[in-house]
Amino acid sequence: MQWTEVPNMDWAAGLSLLYQNDPAISEWRDRAWEQTLAYIKNNRENIDLFLCYLYPKQIDVNDIKQIQQLGIPCVNFYCDHIREFKKLPAEFKVFDLMWVPEYEALKMYSEADIKHINLPMPMWVDKKFRDHHITELPLISFIGSKDILRQKLLNEAISKGLDISISGNGWIKSDTPKSVNNNSRTSKLANQFKFIRDHGFNDYAVKTWQQFNPVVAGNISHKNLFPSPDFEDYINLTRNSKITLGINRVPTYKRLHSNPLVYSRLRDIEAPMLAACYLAEYSEGLNKLYDLDSEIYAYKTADELVNKANELSGDKNKRDMLRKNGQQKALNEHAIPASLNKIKAALFK
Repeated sequence: MQWTEVPNMDWAAGLSLLYQNDPAISEWRDRAWEQTLAYIKNNRENIDLFLCYLYPKQIDVNDIKQIQQLGIPCVNFYCDHIREFKKLPAEFKVFDLMWVPEYEALKMYSEADIKHINLPMPMWVDKKFRDHHITELPLISFIGSKDILRQKLLNEAISKGLDISISGNGWIKSDTPKSVNNNSRTSKLANQFKFIRDHGFNDYAVKTWQQFNPVVAGNISHKNLFPSPDFEDYINLTRNSKITLGINRVPTYKRLHSNPLVYSRLRDIEAPMLAACYLAEYSEGLNKLYDLDSEIYAYKTADELVNKANELSGDKNKRDMLRKNGQQKALNEHAIPASLNKIKAALFK
C-alpha cells in the first residue's frame, strides 16, 4: 500500500474553528474541499480509497458524494464517540465505512444503521523503538496530563502503599499566574445558553451538579510528581519502567464523576507496541484486544491496581512475558497496516 495527501492541506486548521461562528467553519470547509476535490480529480488513477479523520462540522456531505461518484470509497476515522455524542451525527451516514475504535460506541452505530468497522486506535511506533533490549527502571510510571479522576485514582493507589512516578502536563504547578475571568453576568448567561445549545440540558445538569459537588481527589506528594518528559524520555519511561500504567477513565459532563466514563485509549496500543509491561484500566472490549493474563494486565479499582502492580513487581518472568506477548499482539494485529487490510477486505470484496 502507498499513501498520498493533498499538498499544503492543513485539515487540523479546521479544528480551531469548530466552536466559532458558523461562517468561519463554512469558509474553511469550502476552501478545504475545493482543494481536495481538485487534487483527487487530477490524480484519480492513483487513488483507490479516501481515508480521513474528520469532525462532523469539517465534513461536506456533497463533496464526499462527489468523491464516491468517482468510484472511490470514503472512510472516516473518529474517536471519542461516547465522550462527545449520545446520538451519532448525521454527517457520518455519508461514508462507505466508519472506523470506530471504541467498543462501547458500536451499539450507537448498529442502532443508526451506519456501516462501521471496529478497529484499534491507529498507532505507529518507529522500528528503532521495538527492540527487546529493555533496561528496566525501578519505577511504576504513569505519564499523562492531570485531571480530577486520574488524581483521585492515583492518590488512592499511593495511599495504599504503591509508589507511582507521575509525569505530564499539570501535575507540577506553574509559576505563571492564572488570568482572572471578569465575565459579566450577561456574558456568563450567554455561555450557559451556548452550552445548553451545544450539549443539551442533561449535560448542563451534570455540569452544574459537579460544580457544586466537587470530587475530593486528595493531594499527591511532590516526591511522586515529575516534569513532563520530552519525546525521548517519554519513550524511555514507557518502554523501560518496571510497570507502565494506563488510566482510561475520563471526565465528562455526560457522566457523574462517581460513575466515570471509561474507554480504551491510544496508550492501550502504544505501550504494548513499545514492549512495556503494561497495566491498563479495564474498559469494555479490552479483552478482545488482548489476553489479560498473558499479554497485558488490567485493573478496575484502586485496590486491583495496587494488588496487580505488586504482583508484577515481584515477578520478573511475568513482566518479561507481558512485554514480549503484548508487543507481538499489538504489532501483528493492532498496527495500522493490519487495520488497513481489514478495511480493504470490508470494501473490496
